[in-house]
Amino acid sequence: MTLLTDHARRAVRERLSSALLAPLPAEVDRRLLDGARRAAGTPLAPPPAASGLEPVLGDQGLPGLGRTLEYIRFGSDFTRARFERFGPVSWTGFLGERVVQVAGPEATHAVLTNADKAFSQDGWRFLIDNFFRRGLMLLDFDEHRFHRRVMQEAFTADRLAGYTDETVACVRETVPSWRQDGPLRLYPALKTLTLDVATRVFMDDRPGPETEQVNKAFVDCVRAASSIVKWDVPGTRWHAGLRGRQVLERYFRANLAAKRAGEGSDLFSALCHARTDDGETFSDDDVVNHMIFLMMAAHDTSTITTSAVAYYLGAHPEWQERVRAETLALGDTAPDRAALESLTTLNHVVKESLRLLAPVPVVMRRTVADTAVCGRFIPAGSLVMVAAAVNHFDPGCWSDPDTFDPGRFAEDRREDKSHRAAWTPFGGGVHKCIGMVFGSLEVTAIVHEMLRHHRWTVDPAYKPRWDNTSLPVPSDGLPLHLHPLR
Repeated sequence: MTLLTDHARRAVRERLSSALLAPLPAEVDRRLLDGARRAAGTPLAPPPAASGLEPVLGDQGLPGLGRTLEYIRFGSDFTRARFERFGPVSWTGFLGERVVQVAGPEATHAVLTNADKAFSQDGWRFLIDNFFRRGLMLLDFDEHRFHRRVMQEAFTADRLAGYTDETVACVRETVPSWRQDGPLRLYPALKTLTLDVATRVFMDDRPGPETEQVNKAFVDCVRAASSIVKWDVPGTRWHAGLRGRQVLERYFRANLAAKRAGEGSDLFSALCHARTDDGETFSDDDVVNHMIFLMMAAHDTSTITTSAVAYYLGAHPEWQERVRAETLALGDTAPDRAALESLTTLNHVVKESLRLLAPVPVVMRRTVADTAVCGRFIPAGSLVMVAAAVNHFDPGCWSDPDTFDPGRFAEDRREDKSHRAAWTPFGGGVHKCIGMVFGSLEVTAIVHEMLRHHRWTVDPAYKPRWDNTSLPVPSDGLPLHLHPLR
């Protein structure tokens, strides 16, 4: 028996989200962030004697919650404020733990390259293992190397070309039908589209009652990962996520035999048949776990990025017209991978949108041994949050970093090359996103089709508020008014 109906649960969540993310006077928001900048620093742990290391400084925030609520409200603005106050390594209370924040290009590079193997993926397992266990991002060291080597066979150039063609076909069926007679909440529309793309490209399936149930299960798992209440209590996000995981496991296991016996071109089939030159393959459990994780990773990040691109093009109509001219020059033929990658200006806009709104603004690690970053001592067992999105605003790497300026990615500027960790929307090191090429192609395909059929603007006074409860999503759904192009 559930404590609340689905409708009641949604209503409660929306009220809580609205209260936490409600617009406040700019002065109030400024003071809240200033509180993060002025926090008194206390040591996380004393460094070993004669080590020459300094302690990590920071503060707890509220009892239990720490500064979780401030992060949900302000996201990267909060992590930037902590960086300004404490430098590249600090700590704060977060979700019931003391969490070390690492930010800035040098500190980020040190953790992501992990030269001394002191940082494990257990930081992610702390958040999402119950729902996305043994996904590629949650594996470590030799085991991760093995799984990535096998999975790479599902992301070859030929496979990517096929995935792109299927994506474009799905996008061309949907985007032209979006309403033009009133406001469209773009984020939910994109969410539906990217879930349909994932269903078609990853599973060779089509929308229907079963796929709708699967899509809902993915959404429930993603939302559960950021649940503050981590008990299996009916009516909670955590409970919904656990049920969602069961739905996904049943679905993929029910279809495994057919995928192994067939010769499909979808990702599910590719994982079933992936084999390295040494004969390494995935077990049934491996395929199920990777499919659940990849489906989540693919549609969430693409939805967020496409939302950001659409917002910035609406707020900067001069750039919208520049990229539209480029995209219309391709004609009406369905673009393949090469055509999408030829849209230079649009690709610069996508990269700039990823800089200003990284879909995964932090990555998590846990130390498996005592270590140090930038001269600060971090004891073994510490939960570490690498706030790499802070680097996207480092004035040492970027000119006028708070300004939308896609030209910074042009060959004559390439500000993203100012440091190895200046621009890291796909992570770094051995855990760099394996699907980043496909994700970029999907976003480009969607925006390309939007530009072919719609023109849109946003009110100059409108600034979306991003809900950082899990990954950053527009709390109001990003309302846009689409107008017919011709």
